[in-house]
Amino acid sequence: MAEAASLPRLLERYRAQVVPTLIERFQYKNPMQVPRLYKINVNAGLGEATTNARLLELAMTELAQITGQRPVITKARKSVANFKLREGQSIGCCVTVRKHRMYEFFDRLVNVALPRVRDFRGLSPRAFDGRGNYTLGIREQMIFPEIDYNKIERVYGFNINIVTTASTDEEGRTLLGELGMPFRA
Repeated sequence: MAEAASLPRLLERYRAQVVPTLIERFQYKNPMQVPRLYKINVNAGLGEATTNARLLELAMTELAQITGQRPVITKARKSVANFKLREGQSIGCCVTVRKHRMYEFFDRLVNVALPRVRDFRGLSPRAFDGRGNYTLGIREQMIFPEIDYNKIERVYGFNINIVTTASTDEEGRTLLGELGMPFRA
């Protein structure tokens, strides 16, 4: 029973409230058919990292603070002369969070970070990919409470890709809506 006390709050809510609601709404025969969160990818692309290596290090520490997991450096796949970019140069960082960290990150994103966005009116319900996965962009990392304003050298944004096991957009939208994702009406 020691594990039950350490479960993330959102995971407990998913098991207790969301699963029965989705079974009733979509008439699933088996609880294993109910869609769930699979993973969340957080990707920060920093074009200026080609000239300023310190910027990449700062972005990595901030992304590690936000997600609770160490990011991986992403490298350029091709050389592009117009952008002074060579193949293999470090141009960003990304993190893939799963299981308990994923639920904790999603909880902080929905309940703490998104309400701090200036003039926030809700997320677009149309940003699904056709298979129940949702992608959103964050314009500044300062909306997360883990970031210290005094240590920010440059404001940058990142993409958040929420991957679910839902097979359709309607199932994914319902799942995320039940988990508290603030969609626009």
